Amino acid sequence: MAEPKIPEPEIAVDDAHLRGANATDRRIYLDSSAPSVRSILRVVVITLLLIFVAGSVQTIVSSIAALVFLISLSVFFAYLMDPLVRIIRRPFKERNLERLMPRSIAIVIAYLFVFVVIGMAIAYIAPKAADQAKEFGTNLPSFAQSLRTRWNDVNQRFDRLRVPEEVQAEMNKKVTDLGTDITTSVGNFVLASVTYLPWLLLIPILAFFFLKDANMFRLSVLRMFPSGRWRYRAESVMADVNTTLAAYIRASLISCLIIATICTIGFYILGLKYALLLGILAGIFEFVPLLGPVTIAAIVILTAAASDHPGKALYAGIFLGVLRVIHDYVTYPRIVRGGIHLHPLAIILSVLAGEQLAGIPGVFLSIPVVAVASVFYKHILEHQGRQGLLAPWLEEVEAEKEDAV
Repeated sequence: MAEPKIPEPEIAVDDAHLRGANATDRRIYLDSSAPSVRSILRVVVITLLLIFVAGSVQTIVSSIAALVFLISLSVFFAYLMDPLVRIIRRPFKERNLERLMPRSIAIVIAYLFVFVVIGMAIAYIAPKAADQAKEFGTNLPSFAQSLRTRWNDVNQRFDRLRVPEEVQAEMNKKVTDLGTDITTSVGNFVLASVTYLPWLLLIPILAFFFLKDANMFRLSVLRMFPSGRWRYRAESVMADVNTTLAAYIRASLISCLIIATICTIGFYILGLKYALLLGILAGIFEFVPLLGPVTIAAIVILTAAASDHPGKALYAGIFLGVLRVIHDYVTYPRIVRGGIHLHPLAIILSVLAGEQLAGIPGVFLSIPVVAVASVFYKHILEHQGRQGLLAPWLEEVEAEKEDAV
């Protein structure tokens, strides 16, 4: 007789148990050397804050660019006048007779001396420069026709060399666009200069108060900080900012005078027309970092190319290139004397960023703003006893790695 089959007991399997097992099988193990979630969130939040602050600063700077530019020029003029004021007061100070030469009277005397010298220079140079400028403006149409004729000659040579028409058309377009860009840039610069000209009359007035009450401004800032370590650090920052701005402004003025003198002499030696006018423009454009020298070089080369001896354009380009290299790497560092510590790449990027933010005023103010920011950065690190801004976060990440190991 067959034994009845006994059904095997069913084993109840909990669904939650199965899901837990599957989850265990799919569990992801993070590398112990990866940064913590808190560090990642901190970097993300700081990045968003920096983007927000950058947008806000751009809006504010764009709205008050003219005012900031005016105040900055007044401060720069005050820095230029301050050494002369000190020289006027020095004999009285050495004899303890400072009350006989108050600072306000010394400032007035310095103003009179500077304006008389500038007036005499303008009276001597202005008539010749004005005649050359008038002749240059009259001959502009003929210059354009001469450049067009010479470019047509170049195209004919390309035809003889069997250069494809597409290549010639592209080269003509590039040259035309380059000429248009240069003309537009020069026109915008001149227009901006004329626009700001009435406001320039306020510069000596504002500079007078900056010179007269400089010590009062300094004490007012220092009183904002508690006595002791904080006030000492604030005074050190102000001293370094003063040294940096003084070095930059002194170097800019001396550079303009050097470039104007050397370019005028060099243009006369090369036999260029309008040598005095072009030399003065070279000195003025030297005030505008990076873009100024490039613009004046294009103007000089095009003017020489449109003359009766177009070969002089090559000599003018070589002369300006050699002068640029010598000035940027030999004379300018000696003029600054360690007052500004900026890499050339930082200067180029700051000038381009300044132009995008505020146009011509941004280009003019970009280098001193970045130089002052570098001073603040250095003192922040010294005050906190750190080697870099990201050093605490990197140290925290390293410590978490060591704990994980």
